[in-house]
Amino acid sequence: MAQRRASRRRTETVASGVAELVPDPDRDTAFTLLLDGAPQSHVDLADPTYLQFEYVRRIAAAIDLVAQPRRPLRALHLGGGGLTLPRYLAATRPGSTQRVVEIDGPLVEMVRRELPLPAQANIRVRVGDAREAVEGMRDAGYDVIVLDVFAGARTPAHLASVEFARQVARVLDPAGWMIANIADGPPLKHARAQVATIRSVLPEACLVADAAVLRGRRFGNLVVLAGRTPPPVAELTRRAAGDWFPGRVETDLDRFAAGAAPVPDAAAVGSPLPPAGLFGHRSNGK
Repeated sequence: MAQRRASRRRTETVASGVAELVPDPDRDTAFTLLLDGAPQSHVDLADPTYLQFEYVRRIAAAIDLVAQPRRPLRALHLGGGGLTLPRYLAATRPGSTQRVVEIDGPLVEMVRRELPLPAQANIRVRVGDAREAVEGMRDAGYDVIVLDVFAGARTPAHLASVEFARQVARVLDPAGWMIANIADGPPLKHARAQVATIRSVLPEACLVADAAVLRGRRFGNLVVLAGRTPPPVAELTRRAAGDWFPGRVETDLDRFAAGAAPVPDAAAVGSPLPPAGLFGHRSNGK
């Protein structure tokens, strides 16, 4: 069995580093995608609704709750990895039209070859920069936009500004939702600035994260759900509390932002590097 699993392991050099597909020891049809040793995605080809990483489950819960069950959505995913969330949405909302923007072309080809998409899934993948792609899109074209872009272990600065947030809001349907993954640690300076930046264009928002991350006690992922109408806080709170690793929903974002101002292009910086040894923690990956 160990030899068979080892033979299924794949390693390739892609644009963003060394990509590895590692078979899941507990699930015969599942793989973890690593980039330079950092977990990026977990995919179960036989069960796309199985989500290994906790922050991905929080994004999926938000997607589940922003529209009636099974209703098809127009979804844009900025950042692709192993295409875990597009697979999930195709399975849970058949008929959805999905577009993915991923900057690493060789990684896209590796994922397509080794982790093929379901034949019936309407998922189009475009190789390119997320901001350039969004700037060329038509107004109000998407019901959901998921922002989960990392260059190495950091979100690029040009995707952390109010100018970019305005472009995202422009291509979002008036009743639509942006769901953003923010990685940060104590004292949460980046996360507070990003919350202020996103809310400057999409004011109705909440945060979902591990309680220790929200309190600024450790590095982790914070998921922002933002739109122009009140988010489904009660349902999201129940889903977060019932997760394998319970999370908390924060709604007092004025208090959380602590006076942080929206970040313009001229002052934007990438998200902070995670502490050494973090990767392998259950919350990493997509």
